[in-house]
Amino acid sequence: MMQGFDPKFRDFPDYIIGITKEIWEDRGIATLHDYYAPKIVVRMPGSVSTGNQNVIGATMATLAEFPDRTLLGEDVIWSGTPEAGMLSSHRIISTATHLGDGAFGKATGAKLTYRILADCHARNNAIDDEWLVRDQGAIVRQMGWDPLDYTRDQIAREGGPEACTKPLTPLNDIEGPYKGTGNDNEWGQRHADILTRIMNADMGAIEAEYDRAVHSELPGGQTGHGWAPVDRFWMGLRASFPNAQFTIHHQIGRDDPQMPPRSAIRWSLWGKHDGWGTFGAPTGADVYVLGISHAEFGQLIGGQTKLRREYTLFDETSVWKQILLHTG
Repeated sequence: MMQGFDPKFRDFPDYIIGITKEIWEDRGIATLHDYYAPKIVVRMPGSVSTGNQNVIGATMATLAEFPDRTLLGEDVIWSGTPEAGMLSSHRIISTATHLGDGAFGKATGAKLTYRILADCHARNNAIDDEWLVRDQGAIVRQMGWDPLDYTRDQIAREGGPEACTKPLTPLNDIEGPYKGTGNDNEWGQRHADILTRIMNADMGAIEAEYDRAVHSELPGGQTGHGWAPVDRFWMGLRASFPNAQFTIHHQIGRDDPQMPPRSAIRWSLWGKHDGWGTFGAPTGADVYVLGISHAEFGQLIGGQTKLRREYTLFDETSVWKQILLHTG
């Protein structure tokens, strides 16, 4: 039993996976009045919003555009206590068909599969603080767009550079009730050390710490096998923002029965687009990248613990939007 939570939920992952299905697939959108706090802060790379009413509106708009959407909970990596509050890092794989006109333009009929990583703080049966990263790059590519072209079109549809929704940065972020930073479990620390080495340009960390057969799920719906895709991804990102400040905001490690040791890290890069990398020619734009990464560890060969699966997301379109708003 979790103090302050509905007894129908066995544990915290059951609550997170259960309310997600209830809200989206069972059409219990009205339950958002109960499950989301009235003053919730929701941060996405593309926007910051407050208040339950905004969440309800956005949920209905999404379901009008994607009526058959599923949200399959692959994992919930969490920390905290029911009394003090708990933080879940929820990994979702979503399927949907683009059947209605909406935020992604005219209905394309495209069948989509994409991942989401959502960090939610919950107390007393309600979520009051959220960080959500959806793989917009995967979504728009499956609709036939290049992410840069999609973003240019999006700015125009939102009323141009002055009127359009502004991406999340530390300058427009809103502080919510959750002040925690996770836990001090060894797996979170190990994952944090690996990411910090990579961001400090120690790319040898990949061959040293990742399994040679590592399975990676990366932005743009990219599934990779082995060291090369991981190296290309992190190298391309850091090369675009070589002087940006890398910060780990939240780290969780967990050891659960019948699950591999695993970790969830929420991180950011904040600085200038002053290098050649994933985002083309340097523009000098100030860019904020909000990322969430999950990792699973294990020993395939006795005594050699390696990172065997990585799931990392950031929103390519919100990065392009910051670059386009800078360059005009």
